[in-house]
Amino acid sequence: MKLRSYLGVFLILSSCSCENEVDPIKPNHGYIADHTLARESVLRDIPERFIEKARTTLHVAYQHTSHGTHVSYGMFGLQEYKAGDEILFGITNNNPIENKLDFRDLAMASYAADGDDAADLSRNETAFIQATRNYLDDPGNADINVLMWSWCNIAGHDVAGNYLPGMQTLISEYGKGGSKIGTGEGQRENPVTFIFMTGHANPNSNTGDGNPKEQAELITSFCLENNQYCLDYYSIDTHDMNGNYWEDTGDNGNSSAYGGNFLEDWQNNGSLGEHYFENKHAPYGSVTFGEHNSQHITANRKAYAMWYILACIAGYNP
Repeated sequence: MKLRSYLGVFLILSSCSCENEVDPIKPNHGYIADHTLARESVLRDIPERFIEKARTTLHVAYQHTSHGTHVSYGMFGLQEYKAGDEILFGITNNNPIENKLDFRDLAMASYAADGDDAADLSRNETAFIQATRNYLDDPGNADINVLMWSWCNIAGHDVAGNYLPGMQTLISEYGKGGSKIGTGEGQRENPVTFIFMTGHANPNSNTGDGNPKEQAELITSFCLENNQYCLDYYSIDTHDMNGNYWEDTGDNGNSSAYGGNFLEDWQNNGSLGEHYFENKHAPYGSVTFGEHNSQHITANRKAYAMWYILACIAGYNP
């Protein structure tokens, strides 16, 4: 049955270099949701019971600025993609509804310590630590069990000195077996899974000390060594849909080495509703691109990667 399905898709798409073709890219299953996992074919291969468990048991808090919309806008649009997705990938935004993923967008900025800007990881490099504590210590957020912060521009930031130890501190406090987990005064019952994130790619400025490629290597190496999940923006941004690496690109697919925009080209060769979906500003909201994008594919891919991580948190182990 699986072979027939693959052959059916191949015959339909034989004239289009699109996502659902028989795929030579081998998914790098593991803790790092990179470009090999940010694919519809990978997401569709996950047994639905793990998506369903993620959707009905996870409560996600997410904080970001503009580049972080790639995740939220993609996830908001995915539920309107294909038949059955409205149920399978059902999601809410700061309005929990039974049997839909409880997603709390822009959740933590208002919990920053006085004088701190915690809009994202880039504004004040350590503000996220206390903002996260304040958020998780609020009884109104007692059911939150997944949390993620996004970078704006990761270039030039002290990832090794601030971000990684800050996340490790929060994990030691609020992760499974953490010092803040329990039933005593000042503790919370639900442990939290923290999702790390690399920074988006910068056009013609990805390599060298403190730039996105090196920063991504620091973060993914830490996550592999410590068995932590990471949504790898940098890997997703710098690889086209055939797995080719374009080191001069940003997060919109523009590349001088490629000779144009590899994501716009891929979208233009595909079909809406078959190969890609429209991202949404909110669940069932207006159609929008992820910010700083001129195509839907960047946010589509990051939504696939995020759901892959959520399925793994819910027990999927490929």
